[in-house]
Amino acid sequence: MPRLKFLKYRKKMSLFSSFYLNLLNAILLQIYTILQNRNNVAIIFFQLKMKATRNTTAKTAVLEVFEKSNTALSHTEIQKQLNDICDRVTIYRILDRLLNDDIIHKISNLDGTVKYAKCNHSNQRVHIHNHAHFSCENCHEITCLETVKPSYIMPHNYKVKEINFTLSGLCPKCLNSNI
Repeated sequence: MPRLKFLKYRKKMSLFSSFYLNLLNAILLQIYTILQNRNNVAIIFFQLKMKATRNTTAKTAVLEVFEKSNTALSHTEIQKQLNDICDRVTIYRILDRLLNDDIIHKISNLDGTVKYAKCNHSNQRVHIHNHAHFSCENCHEITCLETVKPSYIMPHNYKVKEINFTLSGLCPKCLNSNI
């Protein structure tokens, strides 16, 4: 007999929980409809608020490294400047988040090294990195050349998503030291 009572109780609980699940689904559907009618203003506000509130000590330190640097930095260079504030995996995660938030951009060097540079045009509505980079063959620093715009002509049926235009030679510092 106790088993039958348990089954009755379990059936009542499943009816009870399914009622609340259906109610929750209806509420979420109403919220979704309201947000769609408001042109996603609430979603955008929520995302901006989440981005603003997720600053950590490590992320702030990485941002300070980029603020102090005039050149692009590799993961290893960032890690050396942080003085063991966080581990290398955390730095990769922070760099990935900063890339997604369009605070920094990624540059592939001629030797395959990936470097990161601070974006200087974050006020634009459409955020693209349509500028050239200069890789010094002597000191191996990479500099963003914001005023140099790469030019290219693409064949029909191709869609460009990213441009990596790198010039190489000697930077002004190395050129002056060789003279």
